[in-house]
Amino acid sequence: MSRRALKTLAVNLALAALATLTLIPLAWMVSASLMAPGEASSFPPPLLPKDASLANYRALFETAGIGRQLLNSLWVSLGATALSLAFNLTAGYAFAKLRFTGRDAVFRSLLGALVIPAQVTMMPLFLMLKQMGLVNTVAGALVPWLASVFGIFLVRQYALGLPNELLEAARMDGAGEFTIFRRVVLPLLKPVIAALAVLTFLGAWNDFMWPLIVLTDRDLQTLPVALAGLSREHVQDTELMMAGAVVTVLPVLVLFLVLQRQYLQGLLMGSVKG
Repeated sequence: MSRRALKTLAVNLALAALATLTLIPLAWMVSASLMAPGEASSFPPPLLPKDASLANYRALFETAGIGRQLLNSLWVSLGATALSLAFNLTAGYAFAKLRFTGRDAVFRSLLGALVIPAQVTMMPLFLMLKQMGLVNTVAGALVPWLASVFGIFLVRQYALGLPNELLEAARMDGAGEFTIFRRVVLPLLKPVIAALAVLTFLGAWNDFMWPLIVLTDRDLQTLPVALAGLSREHVQDTELMMAGAVVTVLPVLVLFLVLQRQYLQGLLMGSVKG
């Protein structure tokens, strides 16, 4: 075996070992969610359940009533994704291909805002929403996702690679800017749309701090907030908490697996364009 083949084999084995180490906690999480109450707390903790059962999942939905919070997370994440795509795609395309006064200065200012932690803006944003009557509403939970500097930057970098000749040809044919964006630009932005959609959905689904601040009604709470409250009530119920973790992880894992090719393509192409 050649030296190059040995290096390739060593790299693949190292990657396989790292992947295994990453998957072990997830596999045990699923296994523990199928165990009987108290079984996962024994020492040493068992790797597999003695008698696998879905009782923890039934308790999670029937007794704890987590189904409503699951739907809340779904609606908030889908709404955040749709709004984020609408604002970020149009803004990113405008910064890349449209000429207007102060375009570059505004874009540099937006990039400067990347260094500001999101937590710093939560209190001013909360006070603004309070004045607008949007506290404890789904609309209030969606406001931070309307547009993001990273999303605008990602779309702009990708849109910079679109040929100007194609846009000029559409203008010469009499197409308006909105028609050009809808019929010419959007089909070419599919990879970055998939990447941005996955990033936004994951962020909104896993977000804990902002829903905790703005949503005080239990019927409006999202899944991470509800599980945090449930963990305080059932601190010893490891198996029930693992079932809740599986319910939280499964939708985003499926979404990523379905769109992983477009997601990676959008990130990689967006990072090298412009």
